Amino acid sequence: MADIKSLDDLKSAVGSAPAAVEAAPRQPVRDKLGRSYATGKRKDAVARVWVKPGSGKVVVNGKEMAVYFARPVLQMILKQPFTVANVEGQFDVYATVAGGGLSGQAGAVKHGISKALQLYEPSLRAPLKAAGFLTRDSRVVERKKYGKPKARRSFQFSKR
Repeated sequence: MADIKSLDDLKSAVGSAPAAVEAAPRQPVRDKLGRSYATGKRKDAVARVWVKPGSGKVVVNGKEMAVYFARPVLQMILKQPFTVANVEGQFDVYATVAGGGLSGQAGAVKHGISKALQLYEPSLRAPLKAAGFLTRDSRVVERKKYGKPKARRSFQFSKR
């Protein structure tokens, strides 16, 4: 390497270095059936989600969304990615989810839908990321410690 003794020498050396390689634009990721697949996680729940163009039908563990997630709040959680990406009623979703409770499962399916949508159509990544739907919510229940009734709860103190 050439001896660099001044700032001008440094500038000329850096200027002659190859330019930074720009990232290639994201390409859609689809299988031979035209679907995109992603896994979503929330608490102890794990969801496998397939997204393909369709009429907006959502099937979770072989049941319609309204049957599996009976509470309107959970149904709203599942619809959020489509609302933010402005593609309501354009994609069919097939999901299998296991573990955790209904709330965690709804969050896992939402995370999976968001990831699968941005894989199917990379232009949807910006609104989904801005809404925070591509980030896995890593909060889990703390484990129970020995000598304690719960994770942190202590037995009642008795002075006498």
